[in-house]
Amino acid sequence: MTPLQRYIAEEIATDHVEGLLSRREALRRLGMLGLGAPAAVALLAACADKADESGAPPATSATGSAAPGSGAPAGPPPGSATALPTAAITFPGPDGRTLQAAWAAAAQPRGGVLVIHENKGLTDHIRSIAGRFAGIGYNALAVDLLSEEGGTATFTDPAAATAALGKLPQERFVADLRAGVAELGRRTPGKRLGATGFCFGGGLVWLLLTTGTPELAAATPFYGPFPDNGEIKTKAAVLAVYGALDSRVDASRPAAEAALDKIGATHESFVADGADHAFFNDTGPRYNPTAAIMAWRRVTDWYAQHLD
Repeated sequence: MTPLQRYIAEEIATDHVEGLLSRREALRRLGMLGLGAPAAVALLAACADKADESGAPPATSATGSAAPGSGAPAGPPPGSATALPTAAITFPGPDGRTLQAAWAAAAQPRGGVLVIHENKGLTDHIRSIAGRFAGIGYNALAVDLLSEEGGTATFTDPAAATAALGKLPQERFVADLRAGVAELGRRTPGKRLGATGFCFGGGLVWLLLTTGTPELAAATPFYGPFPDNGEIKTKAAVLAVYGALDSRVDASRPAAEAALDKIGATHESFVADGADHAFFNDTGPRYNPTAAIMAWRRVTDWYAQHLD
């Protein structure tokens, strides 16, 4: 099991422990990832034990309400008021493959942003984020990492899309995303480029930085796991976004900060108080509107400083 596969499996188990998935559904999804019943049951038990040790209550209810104490009324997600439409495109990928993506063109581009999706694939939510970046002046490209499998839209069961991603080699993700960076650069000539990813996609932002993607001037990974023993190989300016209640991913923050310090990269970490994993996803059960607004402001300020 690769680190990203382990991350997906632990996310499923955590969702069960926090009441977002039934035990039967969690076991079904873990089975789709390739875990046998004994291993799946053991993982659920281990995650439950960790939750008991921490004593932390769930950050959200299974009904999708905002985290307790978020202090914000329901309203449009940050950046959505000025979001621009996206278009479905294809472009050449590695090894003669064709990649699918959502493309959002800014009226007067200040730079470009690669948007990397969660482990559910290229969803409407991720398309909307590409449109939000375009709305504030950045061309945005969101690559579908299930392109070779026919695209995310071909999976009628979202869990099957997650399972398919969990079985793919990390090397293919990196190659496809680098092709996305190249396509974004071709469509945004002479401008600086950044990368923003969420959850699984946040981990892939870190992979781009640790495997070397010099075209990136800035990056903003959202609650993405830092690779084990990872070493940063590009001096992109990094704003790493975390949720204070997301102990699983937060555990990798010291390693990420140390790796960035080691090469003298410009970086900051923003830890949103009272927010859990995936707090920016306004279609998910852990959405925290206050934290999402604060994170969006931090990200847009960061790109204004390092991409413009």
